[in-house]
Amino acid sequence: MAEEAKWYSVHTYSGYENKVKTTIEKTVKNQKLQDQIVEVMVPVQKVIGAKGKEVERKLFPGYVMIHMVMNDNTWYIVRNTRGVTGFVGPDSKPIPLTEEEVYKMGILQNKKATIDINVGDRVRVVEGPWADTESVVTNVNEQKEKITIDIEMLGRENSVEIDFSSIQKLS
Repeated sequence: MAEEAKWYSVHTYSGYENKVKTTIEKTVKNQKLQDQIVEVMVPVQKVIGAKGKEVERKLFPGYVMIHMVMNDNTWYIVRNTRGVTGFVGPDSKPIPLTEEEVYKMGILQNKKATIDINVGDRVRVVEGPWADTESVVTNVNEQKEKITIDIEMLGRENSVEIDFSSIQKLS
């Protein structure tokens, strides 16, 4: 049944996102609905805050994303959770997010990108401040999804980290 699950966006009172997430997860566990409500998440982004400390910031304040099979029971559980104001959709009728929306919103960014680039390969930077720069890969960091290339600046070689998504392998 979990294969039928789709992502839905739920509007909450501001500041209640984590409470809503926890409450829904407890209800799912208590009622053994793990096959119907697969995942509940509050998408966050790590940013450097005051005093250089890394903090998590909500990407969509006031919203919780739920991967679930929509039926009367799951709709009722989510809709009647304290802090939830409704599903996103016309007249609060739940409309599932498309796969493209899910990826663009970063909901599934936990899936690591794979790349067919090795140390010594020539690449072109396709976006960012180094766009159209060509260089040779000096390091590949799969964990961070970044490569390191050397770029000439001010008459010297400097190592620069670039995201996998910002490069193109040259043949």
